Amino acid sequence: MANPRRTSFSPSGNQNHHRLPISTAPFQNQNQNQGTQISSLMNSLKSFLKKPHAFPFLLSLFLFLTWVSLRFQRPSTSTPHREEWHAKVQSGSDQNANLVRFSASSSSIAKDKRGWLINPISLALDSAISGGAAVCASVHLGEIRSGGLRGNHRHHTCNETFVIWGAKTVFRVENDVVKKGYAEVIIGADEIAVAVSPLGTAHALVNVDPVQSTYFMGCQDSVINYNGSTTDFNVWKDL
Repeated sequence: MANPRRTSFSPSGNQNHHRLPISTAPFQNQNQNQGTQISSLMNSLKSFLKKPHAFPFLLSLFLFLTWVSLRFQRPSTSTPHREEWHAKVQSGSDQNANLVRFSASSSSIAKDKRGWLINPISLALDSAISGGAAVCASVHLGEIRSGGLRGNHRHHTCNETFVIWGAKTVFRVENDVVKKGYAEVIIGADEIAVAVSPLGTAHALVNVDPVQSTYFMGCQDSVINYNGSTTDFNVWKDL
């Protein structure tokens, strides 16, 4: 008996497979449009920079960026301990601190529209503050940046008169009349203060302003040798 013929079916290798067409035209058009817009913007910017009135704009931008850079790069000299002290300090009596303060527009120190101008020795005497320098044998002018400290020492051979301005500042001076053994006051950023520290009296200046620098002038009636034994340093441990 003959074997039945087996029929087999195999799919054709060249059978066409249906595929969905993918078009990249919209994406290409979008990229081209963006490139055109950027190119147009750059050309407009180049054209603007070539014009004379672009200079003030560039100068203003440069100054602003410089200010921002300096603002964030300026290191703070404040320690966590001192920052905690800043939050607790309270202003006491100007009289106990041997200090007198003025506004920048006060007629006592501002004689005309140019601003204030003072003689620290005569102003202290006129304000009935005693114990300051009789003459300026030694003068120093300085800056205290935000969180910084100057002084915190005691001179045994000279009287000293200070002029303080520019930022919120604490002035501390020894005074046995006060229970704590010292008096301290807060000078406002818009105030000018004249203070004195008689010989044998410790004093310190602390900038408690978050941004601005304190400026001060110290006038001593004798020349101090800081390498000698006539000055006590680091008098107050809480500063």
